[in-house]
Amino acid sequence: MSSFVKRVGTTYIPVVNPEKSSLWYQEMLGAVENFRNMDKAILEFADQSFFLVKTKKGERSCFLDIYEQEHFTMTFEVNGIDRLIEFNSFLQEKGVRVGKIENRGHPGTNFVFYDLDGNMFDVWSELSPTFKDRLD
Repeated sequence: MSSFVKRVGTTYIPVVNPEKSSLWYQEMLGAVENFRNMDKAILEFADQSFFLVKTKKGERSCFLDIYEQEHFTMTFEVNGIDRLIEFNSFLQEKGVRVGKIENRGHPGTNFVFYDLDGNMFDVWSELSPTFKDRLD
């Protein structure tokens, strides 16, 4: 059976202040803002749409795993370990809360970072095969 789903079109991220968060995502991740009002900002980056949705303070996209460890819901891919190290350094220089670079026992290297609202994201040093094909 073939899949009906073609791609992930939009990801929704809870934020307290869509305007402030949109500026942060533009500066830190190279996002492009396509729309903003009092309730949300719509951004484009990493070949996807992201809606920054206004929520009450304390709402976050993270969850606790079986070991009560905070877990991210999304991994951003970069092209190799050098880019991962550059991105980690860039975020640290900008004062972003960033985790240590680590080997998790699978191909590639990772680190986590947090946005202004405490949403945790992962970064991985290996591009998926389908994305690598687009770069060639």
